[in-house]
Amino acid sequence: MARSVVITGVSTGIGLGATRVLTGRGLHVFGSVRKAADGERLKAEFGSSFTPLVFDVTDEGAVQAAARQVERALEGATLAGLVNNAGIAVAGPLLYLPVDEFRLQLEVNLTGVVIATQAFAPLLGAGRTGVRDAGRIVNISSVGGKTANPFMAPYNVSKFGLEGLSESLRRELLPFGVDVIVVAPGAVATPIWDKADQVDVSRYANTPYAAALDRIRAYMLQLGKAGLPPERIGEVIHHALTAPKPKVRYTVAPDMFRIFMGEHLPKRTLDRIVGKQLGLLPDAP
Repeated sequence: MARSVVITGVSTGIGLGATRVLTGRGLHVFGSVRKAADGERLKAEFGSSFTPLVFDVTDEGAVQAAARQVERALEGATLAGLVNNAGIAVAGPLLYLPVDEFRLQLEVNLTGVVIATQAFAPLLGAGRTGVRDAGRIVNISSVGGKTANPFMAPYNVSKFGLEGLSESLRRELLPFGVDVIVVAPGAVATPIWDKADQVDVSRYANTPYAAALDRIRAYMLQLGKAGLPPERIGEVIHHALTAPKPKVRYTVAPDMFRIFMGEHLPKRTLDRIVGKQLGLLPDAP
């Protein structure tokens, strides 16, 4: 078997784009889906280069069972990579957001990463010294892992947290030669942005944020339409997995100047810019 990579969340979006790129370049992908039907669809597309794994990243038992499945298939070989991609985006004003939705965001985007990493890292060589072909972990963060938009606090918290998790984990895995690399996409043309149109903001109609929520939802939809194709992120993931000396973090976005400004302008200046765009600035006395 060709060298193999596990990617979580491959039914659509970045995970699907990465699967297309990696299988096209000779890697075998074990891809996680939550529905068996999605696994069958992808198996039909990618053939022998793809093996579906059916699990939800929050289900520790199911993830561990999938890791045992991968271990059997590897027949003693080392896994080349784990791409922690599965994720959701929860939106809403933090003062009014149901706490259960906040918990779900963290459970999927952070705890799910820990569950998958604990299950698959031993197959990468973690825990063993002197492994010549130790694999790598690629964590899919976001430009929202360094800058945060209003009403996206749950998502941004999860991505800020993933950045810290990645930094700690990279240093913890130094003894085993297992590298940890962050890929931080900007807007990507994926269903996660299309779902912005399905977000029910009517429950916040009687809050001070009603008009601003309409504006940011329209903005998110616009970002998605102008976003990069998922395969572009797949190319960066492939580079992170195979480059002799990868960087610790890759940012890839349609408008890198906007990202640079967002990360380097004074925070108070950004507050005023965003506040003016969304109508969040207080009325002058």
